[in-house]
Amino acid sequence: MTCKLIVFSPTGGTQRAAELLAEPFQPIAETIDLCAMHTDFSKTTLTSDDLCIVVVPSFAGRVPATAVERLRQMQGNGARAVLVAVYGNRAFEDTLVELQDVLTEQGFCCIADVGALAEHSIARQFAAGRPDAQDAAVLADFGRKIADKLVNNDDSVPTFPGNRPYRPYTPSPMHPQGNAEVCTKCGACVAACPVGAIASDKPYETQEHCISCMRCVKVCPQHTRTLNPAMLAGLTQKLSAVCEGRKENELFL
Repeated sequence: MTCKLIVFSPTGGTQRAAELLAEPFQPIAETIDLCAMHTDFSKTTLTSDDLCIVVVPSFAGRVPATAVERLRQMQGNGARAVLVAVYGNRAFEDTLVELQDVLTEQGFCCIADVGALAEHSIARQFAAGRPDAQDAAVLADFGRKIADKLVNNDDSVPTFPGNRPYRPYTPSPMHPQGNAEVCTKCGACVAACPVGAIASDKPYETQEHCISCMRCVKVCPQHTRTLNPAMLAGLTQKLSAVCEGRKENELFL
């Protein structure tokens, strides 16, 4: 069976969780980057001989709408799928059950799911440094259990925590902006933005259809793209009550 990663990972933490879970399935045949705005995902070829590890971050308890749109261009054709919702120590809420619904509609067979931890993409002090060595061991061990399930030809559907209807999605108003005096117009943020919300002629500005994924902040070599300090402080205070303490990966087989 061929293993492929299907990943929406704007800042890298989600990608890391995917790679750790996929460790028992090396070598990976293909990584499909759902952040690649100009890719025609309808040309993705999948078969029943594929195992797809589909990994997305949880945005306010939901699958990012951009990832949903791109997944719906694919046809699973009976490919087995392991679903992973990555979150920053708050909660993944309805992310897994929504992802299950999307993939099932597209012809995937969903055989396992994970709620995994990674550093919060906005308030980075929450789940800082995760996934860490302990997470790596847990995810790799779960990957081996998934491999055993495949060997036994077990396509049973596990628990997918979450609710239908899904919780209402509230887009974040926190859109990073650049500093025109420091910006060198290198184009790194323009090329990296998953939704084309940064124009090449004014890369220090962010357009309203920004999805607050923080990828532009991550890739800016001048570190000029930042969030409004007052809004960031308010979010940090709000999250403090629910993000303190270490949460563990949730595994469903």
